[in-house]
Amino acid sequence: MRCPFISSFIILRCANGTYKHCSIIHYCMHHIDVRLEKDIFDVNNRIARENTSQFRAHGVRAIDLLGAIGSGKTALIEKIVPVLKERRIRAGAIAGDCYGDDDFQRIRVLGIPVVNANTGKECHLDAHLVEHAAEGLPLDEIDLLFIENVGNMVCPTDFLLGAEKRVVIVSATEGDDVVNKHPMMFRGCDIGIINKVDLAPLVGASLDRMEADMRRYNPSMTICRTDLKNGEGLGAVIDALLAEQSS
Repeated sequence: MRCPFISSFIILRCANGTYKHCSIIHYCMHHIDVRLEKDIFDVNNRIARENTSQFRAHGVRAIDLLGAIGSGKTALIEKIVPVLKERRIRAGAIAGDCYGDDDFQRIRVLGIPVVNANTGKECHLDAHLVEHAAEGLPLDEIDLLFIENVGNMVCPTDFLLGAEKRVVIVSATEGDDVVNKHPMMFRGCDIGIINKVDLAPLVGASLDRMEADMRRYNPSMTICRTDLKNGEGLGAVIDALLAEQSS
């Protein structure tokens, strides 16, 4: 499809000695590179595989933690780290956010290695950001690495980071239709956590519907229900995180 537009004009002298303005019309072609998106994902996935190799070489098990803003991603890390310390499992974290260091500061006080990863305008972490963030971590001193993604239920779906497992956490306060609205997020994750179950009656959310939707989109997903404020369900989450991946 051709789209004409006027970019300039010239003055021509006619045979009768008069002058006239003549517009110069340029044409541009609409060009869409259909390979662009594929190439972006290919590059990201290549770096993600390199991240996986790097983590394995250092004995690190990485967890990509996804979920909306306020679902409980940082709270999950805060609750799990003390339990891991009791079990002599060394934790580390990468705190992903568009801007600021609020989550980084919450994790830092836990006394574990943590790096803040700001994405700027991007609504997700990618493998390249994780690669550079990992350079700031003592990987030989970490057994379980939490990669807390940017709070978003859409953008992070297609960008693998090189983690061993992907975990998505949703809260009852997001509404019991949140799973059905974001099917791709759940199809690509290994563990699903329904958090803030204590608030479900107050917001009229059906936990059974949320879990049924998870199972419909990903029958093999391990599902846990939690009230992280009071520690309910935390043991099941830890067991799921530490369970060996099935081949």
